Amino acid sequence: MNLEVKFYDEIEDENLKFAVIMARYDSKWIFCKHKERDTYEIPGGHRETGESIFDTAKRELQEETGAIDFEFEPVSVYSVTGKSRVNSKGDETFGMLFYAEVHSFKDRLEDEIEKIELFSNMPNNLTYPEIQPFLYNKVIETKINDNGLKSFDSEKIE
Repeated sequence: MNLEVKFYDEIEDENLKFAVIMARYDSKWIFCKHKERDTYEIPGGHRETGESIFDTAKRELQEETGAIDFEFEPVSVYSVTGKSRVNSKGDETFGMLFYAEVHSFKDRLEDEIEKIELFSNMPNNLTYPEIQPFLYNKVIETKINDNGLKSFDSEKIE
């Protein structure tokens, strides 16, 4: 895969197809492990018909992490261009990147997620290694840098 990630200030709402939520709990990053994969991913997913992108973010964070008490806010519009598991044509697709602080979780996760794990930094074994470091860095740059956290070096993943 040869993917390109870009960030935008805004885009027409109907073009937003995905919501991705960089979430923290107790000052650690929340990553999900899907039952069908051996890698970690940032919570997020596809927007459903008639759903606002904010409702998509809320639903995906709840479904994939079990979060029940949280606050979240948009960070940036992002796009990914290139063929991937979720984009067979390779066209530029758009999503909204969010940042969340989770305060509590329910006892059980939804069916597709095996577990969540908390990390001080981004784990090396990522489901989407050509995309996730860019999203992580964007959140670090815009929301976290004042707290002294450093951006993730995507070169270390390869």
